[in-house]
Amino acid sequence: MPSRESYEASKEEKSLVQKAKREANQEDMLAAALGMRVGTQKPPATFWQPLKLFAYSQLTSLVRRATLKESTPRTEKVHNFKVHTFRGPHWCEHCASFMWGLMAQGVKCSDCGLNVHKQCAPLVPNDCKPSLRHIRKVYSCDLTTLVNAYNTARPMVVDMCIREIESRGLKSEGLYRISGFSDSVEEVKMSFDKDGEKTDISAKAYEDINIITGALKMYLRELPVPVISYDAYPRFIEAAKLSDPEKKLEAFREALTLLPESHTETLKYLMAHLKRVTQNEKFNLMNAENLAIIFGPTLMRTPEEDAMTALNDIRYQRQVVEALIKNEDVLF
Repeated sequence: MPSRESYEASKEEKSLVQKAKREANQEDMLAAALGMRVGTQKPPATFWQPLKLFAYSQLTSLVRRATLKESTPRTEKVHNFKVHTFRGPHWCEHCASFMWGLMAQGVKCSDCGLNVHKQCAPLVPNDCKPSLRHIRKVYSCDLTTLVNAYNTARPMVVDMCIREIESRGLKSEGLYRISGFSDSVEEVKMSFDKDGEKTDISAKAYEDINIITGALKMYLRELPVPVISYDAYPRFIEAAKLSDPEKKLEAFREALTLLPESHTETLKYLMAHLKRVTQNEKFNLMNAENLAIIFGPTLMRTPEEDAMTALNDIRYQRQVVEALIKNEDVLF
């Protein structure tokens, strides 16, 4: 009868044999996946190790792509693809095919890091989920990109500045009309770009409320796509030109449905704030018309490059914002 020691040794030997068989099968599958032919002469173990690590490293991108396909994004966003040169081998995260070449093998989304072929880019759904790792600044960043990256309803700059203004500035004369010291406004901008939500804009840091209003206006002006987006712009201008009050309100409601969700939320929050500013007109001397003159060109920009068109639209931009402020309670 075999001893206990010999039994344990035999069991351990069988386990090692089974492990070797599993590794051999994995190597065969890996070779097939890479399109390699392996003969009877087995390559050394050192040949397989880097290939295994490389193949496994690609699983994360494929799993991420599958997750994107299965989940419905909170806010639809187009990918911001740019031509990219990848170091080392890469697979397309859309079609899962190899990306050939030494330079400019494909495109990479600068907001979420998705890597795809150039020809696959138009086929990728609008499911960009920005990552904070790829967001380098707050100002001049696409509005939808920013709110998706921080998982908020509105940009932090809008929320924080409006809260600060309403806490200590609603009765300040010439609110939004008077400009703050430009160097201080630039300092606030740099703080948001660097520290994000940790930026200190309290009265202790900036006693002059006009610096905070200036920082908010600068943020809105520097958006690559205005709060009232280029796609919706013509419908808002058409609505402003209508003379019948009921038809005008209905036209504005229809125009608002064309805005991305994050833009609508931002516009709604801003208009409610400006309405509260007008309710303190006795102190700040700012009515809806005055505010519309300031915020018209800030919230709206013509998609046309023609200077005459832009000039002619200025009065309609003012009328749009004035109507949104006055009818904020029924339009949103």
